[in-house]
Amino acid sequence: MKKIIYGESNFRKVKINNDYLYIDKTEYIEKLEKTNESFLIFLRPRRFGKSLFLSTLQYYYDENSADEFEAMFHNTYIGANPTPLKNSFRILFFEFSGINIDGGVEIIYEGFKDNIKSAIYRYFREYGYNITRESLNSIPTLTGLIKYFFDVIEDDKIYVLIDEYDQFANAILAHNMQDFLQIVGKGGFVRSFYEVLKRATLSNVIQKMFITGVTPITLDSLSSGFNIVSNISNEEPFNALAGFRQEEVNYSLEQTLFKKCPNIEKEEILHKIKEWYNGYLFNVKAEERIYNATLVNYFLSKYDSERCEMPIKMLDSNVASDYKTIMKLFNIGDSERNYEVLEELIEDGTVTGIIKDRYDLNQEFTKDDFITLIYSMGFITIKEQITGELNTFEIPNYVIKILYFNYFAVELQRRNNFKLHDSFSQIVTKLLLGDIEPFKEQLNEVIKTLSNRDHQGFTEKHFQVITLSFLSFASFYFIESQPEKDRKYPDILLIGRDEKVPNNYLFELKWKKEKDSYETIKQKGIEQVEEYKELDKVKSIPKLRSFLLIGSKDGVEFVEV
Repeated sequence: MKKIIYGESNFRKVKINNDYLYIDKTEYIEKLEKTNESFLIFLRPRRFGKSLFLSTLQYYYDENSADEFEAMFHNTYIGANPTPLKNSFRILFFEFSGINIDGGVEIIYEGFKDNIKSAIYRYFREYGYNITRESLNSIPTLTGLIKYFFDVIEDDKIYVLIDEYDQFANAILAHNMQDFLQIVGKGGFVRSFYEVLKRATLSNVIQKMFITGVTPITLDSLSSGFNIVSNISNEEPFNALAGFRQEEVNYSLEQTLFKKCPNIEKEEILHKIKEWYNGYLFNVKAEERIYNATLVNYFLSKYDSERCEMPIKMLDSNVASDYKTIMKLFNIGDSERNYEVLEELIEDGTVTGIIKDRYDLNQEFTKDDFITLIYSMGFITIKEQITGELNTFEIPNYVIKILYFNYFAVELQRRNNFKLHDSFSQIVTKLLLGDIEPFKEQLNEVIKTLSNRDHQGFTEKHFQVITLSFLSFASFYFIESQPEKDRKYPDILLIGRDEKVPNNYLFELKWKKEKDSYETIKQKGIEQVEEYKELDKVKSIPKLRSFLLIGSKDGVEFVEV
């Protein structure tokens, strides 16, 4: 069985020995050339496979790779359909992740300059220039370093590749808006760097450029100094440039775990992967939704093919850490209004807005700006077009929904200053073992506090969102919120990831207003739970405990049915 490409972004390593399961994206090389644009930027959420595609461009266009072209591209689309530009450039490759943002602007400047210096030295070494690292170290300024480089290579034909152009800048923005504006705005060293690149394109030294990143914020801040790039991120032909289409996921499964485990329930596996990792749409006219490629490969790499069992964790902790880090950007602009957008998403499942082409962080950061930001980061995706530029957006998949609920629970605690008797994780771990009292006590206390604080506006929907937010830390369960079960809808099902989980749960939630009859609500709720328990899909869930939760301004009562 071939190796899974997980955490590997070097195209040559992936292809040269043919050891890896490779999903061919090389048709997009031809598509990029057909745009007739020389300078392109392509934005996608983190962990979508952008770096591997950038490496593919590097080896396709690098003059130094001509001798290995057949070895690397022999069974790809572009190998069978090469363009005239193959192996016709020298590659200048910048990569901006990993810059230390702690310690202020001077530390950031030094880290940025070191990355530039490393890229320039690598270029000199690979293309036979007799220039030492020490000679580059003697150049004191960033602009001096770049100008020196372009003076030396003035007769070369260069293709510039820039990976993660915005990663460190977004991290700075999440901590300090003024630092961000100082380094990226007019007179800032990042902007100066791109201004020099722009001048090099005008002199025809840089003939092509491809830039990847996550958000358009940094680019928009650079726009007046670097307005030469064409943003192809939301164009229909490039909807699936990064990430996997359904056909590509099917192929990956057939080549790996379906070979090792031919008797497993294939449709169930496909359903789970789709639910967890699919859902992204980057153009309203695109026909197919896209999977997060890294998470699919994570699943394939962690699937226990000896026992034919699902991974213990469906979410890569590295990916979760990435997303939790960029959640800090939720505080840009009016954090209260941003929080209301997130509440709307969690409570209603959708939000309406427009994808903006430009930001101006010196102006008000609007609701549409925030929607564009979380769309770029992969926290929402296009559901459908309403009219013109106005779209409805939704949470793309289960991974992002769980991250939302985690964030919401922590933010709810911070905003309302309630104390946890145990951590969220400890509470749900005890629930797993059958001890429901910690969950009951904590939920009761929180609902009582919040509903009294906002009694008039508190509804069953708020009750359900808060309950789900607490339960979202139960990583050993699949959590289904109002799943359709034979056209009936239990509010919450907690279903264990495997048969070892000792307790599964069904929760039906009711909210009692002051004028409502408690006994009527209780009787109706119990009858509903009894109906759900008779459904075939629910009856098939082993070790199921069923509860009616009746919430009110006085707290929550748990009734086991």
